[in-house]
Amino acid sequence: MGGLGVHFALTSDQEEQLLDAVDDDEVMSLVDEVEKTIGERDLVATDKAWDAIHRCLTDGTLYGQDMPLSLAILGGEQFHDEDDYIVSYVSVDEVQEVSVALSGWDEARLRERYDAIDPEDYDGLKGDDDFAYTWENFVELIGFFAEAAVNKKAVIFTVDQ
Repeated sequence: MGGLGVHFALTSDQEEQLLDAVDDDEVMSLVDEVEKTIGERDLVATDKAWDAIHRCLTDGTLYGQDMPLSLAILGGEQFHDEDDYIVSYVSVDEVQEVSVALSGWDEARLRERYDAIDPEDYDGLKGDDDFAYTWENFVELIGFFAEAAVNKKAVIFTVDQ
């Protein structure tokens, strides 16, 4: 998966609109609105590092569901049915759980999990440069979830495929 990943912390009104959305068009309309109006503190772009981060937080695959860590990227409730876009929702309570689970991670732990990723199953070019890129984005993601947890905000992760 080569799309660029972005996390958004939602206002309670935006969360309600998402939960009330009845189809992909309404979901994408909300995502477009959020992208246009969100403040810098309420988003983090993990670019293409989201793929490696998710693998590191789960069983090394894109489909791993190790809870609550998998919620950080792809493990939330899916709000887009078509294959061209992902909108993964994490509730306020789940954001709290993810924040706590991420707080104990350091570079050595992430590196151990990164090194275990099967290069045959990974779209990225595994190596020191890719790990440094992954670590940099992971650190920002930890801070993002901590901030969203403090502010009691739900989160969506979006990526176009």
